[in-house]
Amino acid sequence: MRGLFFKIFAIFWLAQSLIFIISTALIVGQHFPTRNIVNDALDSSLHHDAVVAFETYEAAGCAGFSANANRHEPSGAALLDQQGQEVCSTKDAPSIPSLTPHFPGRIDGRFVDGGYVWLVPLTSTKGEHYEYVWFQPPSISKPPPRWRDMLHFAFPQMWVAIGVGGLTTFVLVLLFTRPLVRLRKAARQLAEGDLTARVPEPSKRALRQHSDEFEGLVHDFNHMAERLESQVAAQRLLLRDVSHELRSPLSRLSVALELAREDAPQDRGGHLARIDREAGRLNQLIGQLLTLSSMEAREGTFSFQQLSLNALCEQILPDAEYEAQRRPCSVILEEVSTASIRGNWELLHRAIENVVRNAIRYTKPNSQVTIRVTETQQNALPFVMVEVDDAGPGIPEDQLVHIFRPFYRLDHARSSSTGGFGVGLAITERAVRLHGGIVRAINRPTGGTTIQLLFPAES
Repeated sequence: MRGLFFKIFAIFWLAQSLIFIISTALIVGQHFPTRNIVNDALDSSLHHDAVVAFETYEAAGCAGFSANANRHEPSGAALLDQQGQEVCSTKDAPSIPSLTPHFPGRIDGRFVDGGYVWLVPLTSTKGEHYEYVWFQPPSISKPPPRWRDMLHFAFPQMWVAIGVGGLTTFVLVLLFTRPLVRLRKAARQLAEGDLTARVPEPSKRALRQHSDEFEGLVHDFNHMAERLESQVAAQRLLLRDVSHELRSPLSRLSVALELAREDAPQDRGGHLARIDREAGRLNQLIGQLLTLSSMEAREGTFSFQQLSLNALCEQILPDAEYEAQRRPCSVILEEVSTASIRGNWELLHRAIENVVRNAIRYTKPNSQVTIRVTETQQNALPFVMVEVDDAGPGIPEDQLVHIFRPFYRLDHARSSSTGGFGVGLAITERAVRLHGGIVRAINRPTGGTTIQLLFPAES
């Protein structure tokens, strides 16, 4: 939330501040288009002062020159003749060496003994050339930077405008981000499987009076979530009802099959055995569907207790070894760590057993299936991991994320020799998710597949 808010606020505020600064610079530029205007004004002022001072010198001599210059130029002034010798000077004028006159017909500036002086050429009524020297005060020896003129002109208008613009931007961004944050939170809950997630929205009357694009988006999102929840609920209900309805015909079919075996001749025994085998598989599928439907409906309602994954895997091992004799293959248990989690024993037993039986079904004959219990970390949090390795043909990389979907089977798994309905791994994924864990499939570099079941460790 804060990341999105501050990003939008920073963009708005920087853009608005940049507009204010550029506008201020353009306004200042209109007042001071070029530095020549300032220099021309200074040259005109110096030339006027020089003419007045020289006229005073011609009328009253050096005393008049000093009196006139002291009234206007406390930093000091002097008058040089054609050879550059000092004719008159004020009492505040610093002593300077012989200054070569330039007499170019224009005002010139020079650095002399660490100070800056301005030279103004003059011509008397008799045609004699003189040089009026004005010693620039130390406080203004260097012309002020251009940006100081801009800041002086813009203060306090620019800062007030930036502050008001920032406050306005803050309010606007707050109004924009609040509905987006609520919508993002609800979308994340919906993606995690919480189909009851909704975004709070105003009443219908307020919605009609103050409707905007954000409120419309919130309304559409809630409508989508409601439709999605109703469709998923209908699918679960249909799956459960169909499974229950199929149980009764299967029970009657089993009874009829036993009666048929008593009266059937010997040559019909093979056909009846096939009917019995297929009915058993159908009964097994219905049981798995009922289990999956029950797990989907009981979101977070299981009573969890502290249990040991090591003891759980040790309980699964004898049944797995017995089933592996038909492959044939071997099953071993590696207990790298002693791990405890909070969970439901029956659900976890079924989840891990489904993965182990699936590994036994697809591993190569005379190979090995390994169950490993270790500790790991996910996002700096402690997790317990149960790994099941097989030596089977592996899974295409683009289908690794799909094998936990109900009824999803690979092409090479559709033979009657392996069996399966594609529901076992879906039950495993649902059970692990109910425990706040993660399940994933990885192809082994040496061949085969590793199924990893990660659970939050019990602190």
